Amino acid sequence: MGRLADSTITKRALAGALKELMETQSFSQISVLDICEKCRMNRKSFYYHFKDKYDLVNWIYDTEFVTVVNQKEYDGDWELMEDICQYFYDNRNFYRKAFVIEGQNSFSDYFRDVITLIINKGMQGYFRNDDSIDFFLDFYADAFVCAVKRWISQKDCIPAKEFSCRLKRCLIGMSDRIEQEFPDE
Repeated sequence: MGRLADSTITKRALAGALKELMETQSFSQISVLDICEKCRMNRKSFYYHFKDKYDLVNWIYDTEFVTVVNQKEYDGDWELMEDICQYFYDNRNFYRKAFVIEGQNSFSDYFRDVITLIINKGMQGYFRNDDSIDFFLDFYADAFVCAVKRWISQKDCIPAKEFSCRLKRCLIGMSDRIEQEFPDE
């Protein structure tokens, strides 16, 4: 138990250091050495726990959000979407910068993978025998990630509740229209 607790403490210290550094610097300006110096650790400790600084950003999202919501029971997908939006709104200063990260292992790619799993789970009942499910998954995951990135990047972004209501209105309105126009497909 002690080793696991020590590991978590170390990871949280590194995460705290990165978050603190990102308050004043862009992600691209921050090195692993900067993170280690901020929390008085050596680089060996960092690399024992994380592949790179991108992995650390993804770990932050995973532990602060994904792990928490996995322990929660939702009555529907919209509740989860509202929690996602609220989390990003509450942590918008950090994620404004995290969403700008590009390239392999970027946070956007990681978030898209998480969202794809969530959407896939929600779509299973609707597209059971549809060969196009991958198309729909890609479309909705891309749309959701793009919408969240655009929203959170705005200096004075609207509150999470309002944003999630607009998303819901948009998606339900579109699905109602598709159902009317393509009832047998």
